[in-house]
Amino acid sequence: MKILVTGAAGFIGMHLSERLLALGHQVHGIDSLNSYYDPALKQARLARLTPQHGFSFETLDIAEPRTVALIRDGGYDAVVHLAAQAGVRYSIDAPLAYNAANLTGFSHVLEGCRHGKVGHLIFASSSSVYGGNRRLPFRESDSTEHPVSFYAATKKANEAMAHSYAHLYGLPVTGLRFFTVYGPWGRPDMAYYKFAQKIVAGESIDVYNHGRMRRDFTYIDDIVDGIVALLERPAAPDPAFDVMNPRNGSSWAPYRLYNIGGSNPAELGEFIATLERHLGRVADKRLLPMQAGDVEETYADTSALEAATGAVPRVGLDDGLGRFVAWFKDYHGA
Repeated sequence: MKILVTGAAGFIGMHLSERLLALGHQVHGIDSLNSYYDPALKQARLARLTPQHGFSFETLDIAEPRTVALIRDGGYDAVVHLAAQAGVRYSIDAPLAYNAANLTGFSHVLEGCRHGKVGHLIFASSSSVYGGNRRLPFRESDSTEHPVSFYAATKKANEAMAHSYAHLYGLPVTGLRFFTVYGPWGRPDMAYYKFAQKIVAGESIDVYNHGRMRRDFTYIDDIVDGIVALLERPAAPDPAFDVMNPRNGSSWAPYRLYNIGGSNPAELGEFIATLERHLGRVADKRLLPMQAGDVEETYADTSALEAATGAVPRVGLDDGLGRFVAWFKDYHGA
């Protein structure tokens, strides 16, 4: 297959591109290489991809209108759209930064896929869309009407935008709600990466809600497994969809949503203790109140994804953090 990966120099984008290339696919990557976090890390990821047979790349911000023509004229069998302005906490301070990539940029991707007659669009949503929902585990059919951050609101908007294209133009679209992805080559703005940096530097770490948090941490390989398994399974209309009792997650249109998570939430204290053990150091913890835009617990019901693809999470927290720390020490010389 010829596949476009947006955000190819990002954390998930790099790992996915490597897997697709190993499977013999042709991958064209685009990325803006912006400075939201250290561009040197993005360049280092990209340096792993560029020598590989079947990979091509160009620097492009999806907010630029020429994104439409690139996708329309690219002859892609599938598009995996991962490029976005990420970060729940940054969206509290700078909400307008999310308009260009997450709303305008996604519009360009949808238009390019529509006119290019792309066979399958997979796009990154987020577990943050569940917002104020407190029923656990989170199911794709649950209400997502109460986002608690603007980042979550843009991801919920993406799901609605995608459905309209599936309905109006018959574009097969699959949205993936990622749950706290971690692993080697990860994002420095994520808590686990910040914790590692501060622990190694002998600095204190901020532990919100006094540590009374649970997260459904998902190792990067499990995320990639799910995406790859879905690539050749384009979304199709759900024959069991009840228009008199509509539910999130499926549709009369070729549109599906899936959770991808570890399905085994961990206490924040357990997570930090595991990280400390692998780093061989003890963290100085500053216990703080809950931060705006955050939620106490996430927990993915991944039964829909398993039923569709057979993909199940395979990497546990201890193994996953061990792999992250090994990479972290090598990359940073720690």
